[in-house]
Amino acid sequence: MTIKNFTYPIRVYYEDTDAGGVVYYANYLKFFERARTEMLRALGFEQDAIRANDGVIFAVRSVQVDYLRPALFNNLLQTSSDVIEIKKASLTFSQQISCDGKLLCTGVIRIACLDAYTLRPKAIPDYLLESLTHEY
Repeated sequence: MTIKNFTYPIRVYYEDTDAGGVVYYANYLKFFERARTEMLRALGFEQDAIRANDGVIFAVRSVQVDYLRPALFNNLLQTSSDVIEIKKASLTFSQQISCDGKLLCTGVIRIACLDAYTLRPKAIPDYLLESLTHEY
């Protein structure tokens, strides 16, 4: 199974907001992370199993975020994830957060695949690469 333009709903909780009820800017990165994790899960991959079986972990290498409109307490957000670049040891995602059809935040996040023990770059496991490249 492969997924393109994966969408994951996220409810804004009180803990996600500042005193004015607006989502704190750093929490958008958490929302992006959850959506990427759920995308892998929907493909049938669990990150703890990948670490245990293949000795690899994924870490954020770079982030570019544009904040367009605020998300507010109790909003139901839609977080979308698309893989836009696949390299031997990295994936680049384009992600968006919207609410009621209005775009709130966009991001481009590059994820590095690392050896779980040395923390050095390591090739993405073939089975995962194959699943991701099948659609893209």
